[in-house]
Amino acid sequence: MKTNLKKYITPEQMQKIDRLAQSRYGIPSIVLMENAGRAVAEEALRTLKNLKNKSIVCICGKGNNGGDGFVSARHLKNYGYDVKVFLVAHPSEIQGDAKINYEILLKMKHKIYLLSHSKNRVVFKESLKRAGLVLDAVFGIGFRGKVSEPFRSVLEAVVLAHKSVLSIDVPSGLDALTGHAAEVCVKALKTVTFAALKPGFMKNDGPQHVGQVLVKDISIPLALLK
Repeated sequence: MKTNLKKYITPEQMQKIDRLAQSRYGIPSIVLMENAGRAVAEEALRTLKNLKNKSIVCICGKGNNGGDGFVSARHLKNYGYDVKVFLVAHPSEIQGDAKINYEILLKMKHKIYLLSHSKNRVVFKESLKRAGLVLDAVFGIGFRGKVSEPFRSVLEAVVLAHKSVLSIDVPSGLDALTGHAAEVCVKALKTVTFAALKPGFMKNDGPQHVGQVLVKDISIPLALLK
């Protein structure tokens, strides 16, 4: 597992750092999301160079992790890649910066498939078969406990597809604090995480799921990381 930082930050500390970056330094939260999503897109481009199949499936949850996924999908679309975006939630559940980035994709005339519709679940499974790379933006570092439906079926499909997966911040289904994996948990080729490593990456089930870990700067002031 490769990384460019040794320091660990717990999910709770990371959430506090995000808040302080906004309140103390005036960095808008949407800037942090934009930086995160763009960093993921750039790593996706590097990964795609080594893959014969260049098509991408991006699976987004309703929270900020999903928002990072929307940003990544936008940049990859602008680079000319075939990106199919699937949402594991109802649009009404998306809020804040994630909602803004969801709506940007729609304004770009980029179709977002709602997995609550049975016909889109068929499209999802067929797209997984054809995909070269899967962007996992379902659960973030706040995930704890079990994976319930409809998330369970989606993550099971990803696991069974045996595709190259790039997870955003943490593989979905992995507890970023304890390293315990839920009954269904993504196994990533790479995990792009932000600001610093999370403790769960090196403990318990973590090493079996995170793949190569890359720590990316999203403009968090160094003073906060210290």
